[in-house]
Amino acid sequence: MTITTLDEDTRYLGVVERDGSLDGVFWYGVRTTGVFCKPSCGARVPKRENVSYFGAIDDAITAGFRACKRCRPTTIDVSVHVEVITSVCRWIDEAVALDAPVPSLHRLAQRTGFSPFHLHRIFKTAIGVTPRAYGAGIRARRMQERLAGGDTVSKAIVNAGYSSSSRFYEGAVQRMGMTAGRAQRGGLGETVRFAVGETSLGSVLVAATDKGVCSIQFGDDPDDLVHALERRFPSAELVGDDENFARVVSTVVAFVEAPRTGLDLPLDIRGTAFQERVWLALTAIPAGRTMTYTQLAAAIGQPTAVRAVASACAANEIALAIPCHRIIRASGALSGYRWGVERKSDILQREGVLLGQG
Repeated sequence: MTITTLDEDTRYLGVVERDGSLDGVFWYGVRTTGVFCKPSCGARVPKRENVSYFGAIDDAITAGFRACKRCRPTTIDVSVHVEVITSVCRWIDEAVALDAPVPSLHRLAQRTGFSPFHLHRIFKTAIGVTPRAYGAGIRARRMQERLAGGDTVSKAIVNAGYSSSSRFYEGAVQRMGMTAGRAQRGGLGETVRFAVGETSLGSVLVAATDKGVCSIQFGDDPDDLVHALERRFPSAELVGDDENFARVVSTVVAFVEAPRTGLDLPLDIRGTAFQERVWLALTAIPAGRTMTYTQLAAAIGQPTAVRAVASACAANEIALAIPCHRIIRASGALSGYRWGVERKSDILQREGVLLGQG
């Protein structure tokens, strides 16, 4: 359903009844006041002859109307559009799974009943990227899976659904954190330096590429940490016992014992665009302070994406430098931590956090 499929009687009835289901389908302007609103606006119902209808916010603004201060038609409450956003994600996922082209924004808008402009805005607000970028990310992930499964680069490009090799290589390094050749079978062609140190919290492994630290992991057994690194980069050249790199590990060990000294290391962050936004926000939380998942979601401008934020925290591979340990529950209780809640509690106490008081 779009504005073009609704006759004027239906549109005006929606305004009279303040029909929230039509929000995003059209907006209406009142010529006597110069204001435009959402259909659900609680303002006094205007006379029919004074109403103009628009399929996009930009159209109303271009026509000289200003946004209503009561219903705030230019703001987006994605919580009321969760079902639509979920459906759009599912349609894109299904298309990629079938190696079909990602549906165009116009086609997606037709299926939702929203204008392309409004669908673009609510999707980007909720997910953090446009529908097109979301589809590209899904396809890139399929590419990585194909490479990890042993496909040649050219075969993986075809099997992942790219129309051409040039289409894949546009931005491939940025999407995947490495070139396709290096991603194949676990980072073939990359050099990863690593070392293991001992702290009062157990063993800690630090690993880095030429770009920066790509992993900081805690564990009880040094051999287990090294084996996990080998599984993550099965075809990379792993270099241990590097005297220069051992200094990096010493820096991390010193931070564990005295976290207020700070930890300033170059990082090689590899994640989705959304994950990277979450991880960047985490690095802005100073030692001795904590945030809830809800506060972190609000900090990145995605207040309804609390679960996605929690998942991004759980996917963090770089302990301490990306301080996901500073995220707690709204009640003040500790949430999960991939390196153990006891370690999380210990680190926070060393940073001066009074547990149970946020």
